[in-house]
Amino acid sequence: MVVTVSLVALFGLVLFFLLRSNSLGYGSAFIAVMFGFFLASTGASGPINELATAVIDAVGEL
Repeated sequence: MVVTVSLVALFGLVLFFLLRSNSLGYGSAFIAVMFGFFLASTGASGPINELATAVIDAVGEL
């Protein structure tokens, strides 16, 4: 749960800076957020969470 909250905060921060630098428009940001929201309710959410956890654990071991 802590990893999920941290990743949400990280991706939110990246999205914020992309919007501020005009690298990403508001329409594109909305589409990206909605894609993530609907992707989380599919069967792909389990493997994505496992992959993110494995990468975070691997980085922690370096």
